[in-house]
Amino acid sequence: MERERCASGAASAALFAWGANSYGQLGLGHKEDVLLPQQLNDFCEPGCVRRITGGGGHSAVVTDGGGLFVCGLNKDGQLGLGHTENVLYFTPCTSLLGCPIQQVACGWDFTIILTEGGQVLSCGSNLFGQLGVPHGPRRCVVPQVIELLREKVVCIAAGLRHALAATASGIVFQWGTGLASSGRRLCPGQTLPLFLTAKEPSRVTGLENSKVRCVLAGSDHSASLTDAGELYVWGSNKHGQLATQAVFLPVPQKIEVHCFQNEKVTAIWSGWTHLVAQTETGKVFTWGRADYGQLGRKLEAQEGWKQEEQDSSLPCLTPQNSVPSSLLCLTGATEVSCGSEHNLAVIGGSCYSWGWNEHGMCGDGTEANIWAPMPVQALRSSLGLHVGCGAGHSLALCQLPALPALGQGLKVMDPFPDATEDAESQDSGQREKLEGKTIRNFNQSEGSRSGGLVTESI
Repeated sequence: MERERCASGAASAALFAWGANSYGQLGLGHKEDVLLPQQLNDFCEPGCVRRITGGGGHSAVVTDGGGLFVCGLNKDGQLGLGHTENVLYFTPCTSLLGCPIQQVACGWDFTIILTEGGQVLSCGSNLFGQLGVPHGPRRCVVPQVIELLREKVVCIAAGLRHALAATASGIVFQWGTGLASSGRRLCPGQTLPLFLTAKEPSRVTGLENSKVRCVLAGSDHSASLTDAGELYVWGSNKHGQLATQAVFLPVPQKIEVHCFQNEKVTAIWSGWTHLVAQTETGKVFTWGRADYGQLGRKLEAQEGWKQEEQDSSLPCLTPQNSVPSSLLCLTGATEVSCGSEHNLAVIGGSCYSWGWNEHGMCGDGTEANIWAPMPVQALRSSLGLHVGCGAGHSLALCQLPALPALGQGLKVMDPFPDATEDAESQDSGQREKLEGKTIRNFNQSEGSRSGGLVTESI
């Protein structure tokens, strides 16, 4: 893959961070949640940031030169720094110096690293085989090569307890047992394919006639995008994230093209239980879990929540949530990133956010969930370049506005189009009532929230 150039005017670019910060994952030097974007002190040349991403409680930044900077939760060595102490500032991963990095995928408590040469490394927890080293230790504090991936890899993904890789030849490998427990429970008496239970890279069957160029992972599902613009999904469908009526798909199943208005899919992103896809004309579709506003569709979110409240053990298969639906306000987005249950997007150079906001990860200064994509007002005068999400935190690289010439006043233009055309005007009283219910419902059905993170029972 051709290396990206540094953003123009690199000196005036800056990285911003906000949201959950219990482990220092924002890189700001403290552990307090941040409700509005705060600018980070320079730890690298901001204009040369290539990728931004995050995991359960840690963050990673890849520079254009292939450098890797990390911070946050490190109790299992997921930062790859050779120790298990949490890190409050972005710190270079010195063990990888001289080995340019192309992509990083952060799971819940582990990290997968792709080098520019196509080699894959891993570090962090290996409790579920998510490091791809079958006989390795329970955790690894320094990135180690996944030897069993012998082909050149072009894309990686990390979920809650599993990981994937797509090779240059279009083959997909998966490892980690994160999907196995729900598969056994929902497919009783059925032998699961090896790739759902393997602790080492295992080829995903059912994609033999396709060439995959991109993979991604949710908390309990996986997906792949082929060079023909076809999207395949497998794993748990508890929240309708697989766009099917099945409760679990043990092998990949294609989402039919009519779901995307007969257009090819060109890009995909995944939260823990929802998906976002962009098609060849720039349309953006969302589907899956909706009770925190993840889909940017208020009415469907309420209806989806009501069904889950009735029986949280059943998949949320309402037509509104399980069928991809386009959001006009996201058309033409140049970047999208999904956290566990919130999202960021860059549209027309402006940064937007929506979804779960309990710890301020939407950056509007409140902790009220955002039900439709809204501009991050604190960044209104900055040009959005890259965005990245962790489970409950957000990061954005922005081009800062040019200073006015001496003697001239500063005129600020509002760059944002109307982002609410897909949703009704929001009644604040009803929203607060709904949010209180959804948070309580989540705590009862999914696990507990701690420090901006979600821990699910094993």
